[in-house]
Amino acid sequence: MVKKVSGSKEKMVKGGAGLLDSQLATSVKESAQQIWLAGMGAFSKAQEEGGKVFEALVKEGLHLQKKTQGLAEDKLGEVTGRMSAMADTVSAKAGQNWDKLEAIFEARTAKALSKLGVPTAKDVDALVKRVDALATAVGKLGRAAPAKAPRAAKPAAKAAPKAPAKRARTASA
Repeated sequence: MVKKVSGSKEKMVKGGAGLLDSQLATSVKESAQQIWLAGMGAFSKAQEEGGKVFEALVKEGLHLQKKTQGLAEDKLGEVTGRMSAMADTVSAKAGQNWDKLEAIFEARTAKALSKLGVPTAKDVDALVKRVDALATAVGKLGRAAPAKAPRAAKPAAKAAPKAPAKRARTASA
């Protein structure tokens, strides 16, 4: 502690400046000594408890880190859920729009092909059915008519006399 210089003004004036200087110097010296000792005590205390304080700070830091990570994971899960929901919504809307676009494209393509005279798949299917029906009808007609025996090829000399006979038949018919 800093000591007060004791005495009244009269003593200071009477005792002279030397006495005042001596007391002041002693007081300053004692104060400096006390400050020095307080600093040494604080340094010693800090050395002793520094390790303990450091360990306590590390423990507190670990606790805060775990707490922060837990909160961050919760928020991340929440945000992930929201983003998934948004992605599903966007995908659904995009799918609907894609279907609309596809329908418009098909309609316009069909219209353009129709203007060019290109037959549609329905037209081709109708023709296939018609050809199948005609083939069936031809097959039935072929079975209903009596089958004629194929004629044997005759020599050229004999074929000449039969030719006039045919003419006679055509004339009488």
